[in-house]
Amino acid sequence: MTKKIMLVCAAGMSTSLLVNKMKKAAEEKGLAADIFAVPVPEGEDYLKKHPVDVVLLGPQVRYLLNNFQQVLEGTNIPVDVIPMTDYGMMKGDKVLELAESLMK
Repeated sequence: MTKKIMLVCAAGMSTSLLVNKMKKAAEEKGLAADIFAVPVPEGEDYLKKHPVDVVLLGPQVRYLLNNFQQVLEGTNIPVDVIPMTDYGMMKGDKVLELAESLMK
């Protein structure tokens, strides 16, 4: 079953690069994953209309963690913040591992 991994970011430019690296890492692992990024204003709306398996926030929007935890309350959808070092160095494999650990 394909896992839906949603990244939430400020604007989306650097995050789209990270998404591509995560997709490559998922392919190498043989993991069926739909990995995509949305800007903050669309994040909550998207979650109201579409199911996802995990939500990861870019470090630049970590202050929204409580908001997203409230939005996802009662849904069993985990949410966490991507570590700054993994984000900054575009470590798609590490961020994918974080997503997988949250989905277990």
